Amino acid sequence: MVDVIGFLTLKLFTAHVTGNLVVIATLLVTGGPPNVAQILAVPVFIVAVAGVWLIAKASDRRGPALARPLLLVQFLLLTSVLVLSAVGDPAANPHGVMAGIVAMIGISAMACQYTLLRLAVPGGAPSTAVMTGNLTSTTLSLLDTVSRGRPLLEGGDERLKATLQLVIGFCAGGLTGATAVSMFGDAAWALPVTLAGAAVAVPWDRSNA
Repeated sequence: MVDVIGFLTLKLFTAHVTGNLVVIATLLVTGGPPNVAQILAVPVFIVAVAGVWLIAKASDRRGPALARPLLLVQFLLLTSVLVLSAVGDPAANPHGVMAGIVAMIGISAMACQYTLLRLAVPGGAPSTAVMTGNLTSTTLSLLDTVSRGRPLLEGGDERLKATLQLVIGFCAGGLTGATAVSMFGDAAWALPVTLAGAAVAVPWDRSNA
């Protein structure tokens, strides 16, 4: 959802570093000047991941107990994107300074999400952005499930449930985000802010809840 809203309003993939690299390479070869925000996207993502790591270290928490503080950071970042979008109307000038600032904050929010998945989810979690890999896993797991004989992948049923949910959720989120932008413009950022706020309220550390 965030990536769709970011692309439609800021002309930038806030959650897809690979996409930004492809766009930059294409523009450089064809002679078109890349958006400054696209050039900054990768280093800003790296710095944001490092910043979230520092927050995690300072919190002295591990596993699910770390989820809520990192979700709170993501919520605050997305809220900043919503506020600045409402005040500065970055969609009116996607290559302007305000759009660049909003894009960098959005990228930082997504860096926080991915870092959270690596640090706070027990056993790791499938990526919420790399749909090529998730779709491949879904297809392979489905084939193993319906075929006869020994499966080629272990734990196919569990993997199928996990990746299929991600693929369906990603598609639904993309459609919802695109619809929200077409109807509400920059105010569409209120959707991911609301979802992020709801996630903060979830009792992730159930042992202490």
